[in-house]
Amino acid sequence: QVQLVESGGGLVQAGGSLRLSCAASGSIFSVVEMGWYRQAPGKQRELVAIISAGGSTNLADSVKGRFTISRDNTENAKKTVDLQMNILKPEDTGVYYCKAIIGDGSGRTYQYWGQGTQVTVSS
Repeated sequence: QVQLVESGGGLVQAGGSLRLSCAASGSIFSVVEMGWYRQAPGKQRELVAIISAGGSTNLADSVKGRFTISRDNTENAKKTVDLQMNILKPEDTGVYYCKAIIGDGSGRTYQYWGQGTQVTVSS
């Protein structure tokens, strides 16, 4: 079993910054990919940013130039992924979910979601 624990959400004024962190723990053979998704009220969950095991990143067009994703996948450390969010806009408001794709060593992968953390950007 794998657990994802998120932290760092909150309320910030437009133009401000927040940093989200997600730590994965449990039965982890390998981390294939970790990332962040968000869901605004009345809208579908959407990709914000993901980072692969090799360090490749993919960011939504709406956050490019403002958000940065990074991760710590060292052997003896918790598997973490951080999302640095700068120049926040009201449209960035939503619940942010951490997602991890974990390999079990046999070729199979499983995806896990965190419980979500609220980000509110006031105008």
